[in-house]
Amino acid sequence: MSSSFERYQKRRLISSYFSVVLSIALVLFLLGILGLLVLNAKKVADLFKEQVTVTIYLKDNAKDVEVKQLEKSLALADYVKSTVYVSKEQAAEAMKAENGEDFMAFLGFNPLQNNIDVNLKADFMTSEKLEELAASASEKSFVDEVRYDKDLVTLMNSRVKKISFWVLLLSAIFTLIAVLLINSSIRLSVYAKRFTIKTMQMVGATKRFIRRPFVWKSIRLGVLGAIIALIGLGFIVYYVDKTFPELSLRQNPILIGSLFGIVFLLGIIISWLSTHFATQRFLNLKTDQLY
Repeated sequence: MSSSFERYQKRRLISSYFSVVLSIALVLFLLGILGLLVLNAKKVADLFKEQVTVTIYLKDNAKDVEVKQLEKSLALADYVKSTVYVSKEQAAEAMKAENGEDFMAFLGFNPLQNNIDVNLKADFMTSEKLEELAASASEKSFVDEVRYDKDLVTLMNSRVKKISFWVLLLSAIFTLIAVLLINSSIRLSVYAKRFTIKTMQMVGATKRFIRRPFVWKSIRLGVLGAIIALIGLGFIVYYVDKTFPELSLRQNPILIGSLFGIVFLLGIIISWLSTHFATQRFLNLKTDQLY
């Protein structure tokens, strides 16, 4: 009978430890993903900004020397990321491939214009800078028109600020929730041993002596949960880096290493503090308050 009860208690204890480790791992995993999002929020926003194209349409009588000079001056500008010259023939081929129809067969001529596609660096993607670029290019006698999506640029810049604010706010909220969830799991684990804690205290054990094994056990569980979370996080980093190479996550090992280190330390610190305060609570209770 005693042996059966001991086996039951052992299974219950293992189940309790498993739930604590799983809770810590899941919470730290979500925190790690949120950390990745926060650390790369600007990079993602910059990526979208740099996709906005300013198209400089050239007149048919534009000389090659003038076009190349303009293209070279734009390429050397500190606010320009890239420039691409697109001939009217290339534009026609691209449109044909996109629509699946040869529109020139109906028209009998190519109505498109030679153009230069310009992509600005993210830090310079503002309405003022775009207007300045458009005005400067339009002064050229061989430039017919400069086009870009003004509404998209304005909307993007305003949305980026709002999204950044909400990401930071959600990060703070999720961090608080993470701490509360881990704390709750550990408190339940310690609660199951409240009578053991009180018995040790009644036979003369000091509070520090009673707390020590609980704290160390909790720290080990926190380390195990953090390791599981980091393995999952490593797979996420690998997948995102393969799917979106523009973010170049693995090109910044110091940043990723720092994030992993923070997640690992959080697993230890939260487990330690939660266990300390949970055991302290039961140590301060009177015997009749344990029921």
